[in-house]
Amino acid sequence: MKKILLSLLMGWGCISSAQTIALQTYVTGLNSAVEITHCGDNRLFVVQQGGLIRIIQNNALLTTPFLNISSLTTSSGEQGLLGLAFHPNYATNGQFFINYTNLSGDTVIARYTVSSTNPNVANPTGTVLLTIDQPYNNHNGGTLKFGPDGYLYIGMGDGGSGGDPQNFAQNMTVNLANPSRVFLGKMLRLDVNTTSGSLNYGYPPTNPYINESGKKEIWALGLRNPWKFSFNRLNGDLWIADVGQDVMEEINRVQAPLPNTGLNFGWKCFEGTSVFSTCTNTSGMIAPFAEYSHAATGGCSITGGYVYTGTLYPNMLNKYYFADLCQNRMGILNIATGAITYTPYFNGNNFFTSFGEDVNGELYITGGSSLFRITDTSMGSQNFAALGLSVAPNPSHGMVVLNNPKQYAIQALTLLDVSGKIIQTIQPEQSTLQSIDISNLSPGLYFLQLEKDGIRYTEKIIRE
Repeated sequence: MKKILLSLLMGWGCISSAQTIALQTYVTGLNSAVEITHCGDNRLFVVQQGGLIRIIQNNALLTTPFLNISSLTTSSGEQGLLGLAFHPNYATNGQFFINYTNLSGDTVIARYTVSSTNPNVANPTGTVLLTIDQPYNNHNGGTLKFGPDGYLYIGMGDGGSGGDPQNFAQNMTVNLANPSRVFLGKMLRLDVNTTSGSLNYGYPPTNPYINESGKKEIWALGLRNPWKFSFNRLNGDLWIADVGQDVMEEINRVQAPLPNTGLNFGWKCFEGTSVFSTCTNTSGMIAPFAEYSHAATGGCSITGGYVYTGTLYPNMLNKYYFADLCQNRMGILNIATGAITYTPYFNGNNFFTSFGEDVNGELYITGGSSLFRITDTSMGSQNFAALGLSVAPNPSHGMVVLNNPKQYAIQALTLLDVSGKIIQTIQPEQSTLQSIDISNLSPGLYFLQLEKDGIRYTEKIIRE
């Protein structure tokens, strides 16, 4: 028992009486991890900046990479293999899309496919959709995601240097010498299920600049460096964390259904809500949903995350989780109030580069070489206790008893492992006591989840 509890305490080394968010080490052995995602099953895919996509399967990091494009990319500074998005119909068409910096320093969006013989290996050759000229080696954006409308969204930084010296984020004039630079500082939206002329993609007919040559891909403008953005998988809301200059970091929210009106997020006229540069026309520019200053927090570069939509941790619902590259802690944005709070500083020297979610909506975060699972250490007994329920003995060698003194009607009773995988579905007994056999489980942490009147409650169980 001491060995098991010691392992759990090491995984929960950041527990504080003020906060309940904790990190559990999920896998190690990564190298410059910058993206975490899934393809619709229980595997996790991790993008390494140097050009590899790795797979985590059954809680283990596979040795053979899913894809290796290290010969196609340069990974210095903010460049490299930066983004990965699986097609919504990946299970049938095997398509996925990547965002990387090529050997010339330009952004490339490319489509690849999975091997027909091995689901853990991709075909090595892809098809380029877009190449975007980059004037500098920073502010490349990097994230690409499929939205609820089925279109591919691509976040582009302003091209780099500092202060957007060529005003790319607000520029809507196509320069024939470098026509792709009009995409800098923009959010692009492509239809990857169609083609237009000689292009390997099509234009969504509702794109706001669909009738303007050279700009049909643009969906929104006024971004500085949207390093990470995400969609709420349940309601389709878009959350963009836009990295600031010297003063403010901002979080933008676009509620679904997503508009088609050419949104302008304000950079470089504004950095957050602070005026950065005098602009003659700022009408219609969108103020951030939330922001924080470098001076007040010690932050320097926001790492955008996700709104929690999982089922294991009810206390985490209706909150957006993010981090800052200069701080070894996590920010929590309350969606209802707009207020930001912070976890205590975590143990170790982690500087978080990316969040991700699995197929069940549970959240993960990486500091480059390790992948952590985000947990809520308060979600156990207090949630069951609210109903007058308890589980004992806990820890247990093999048999636990659910005590239901009020004989609540329970619609569902489920046992899950730490990855959210359902191990057993238990037929609820409408009685005071219900025995649950966990003797066949390996020693470790599990979750017992029940449903009453449409609400889920969860309890931690330790198998000795």
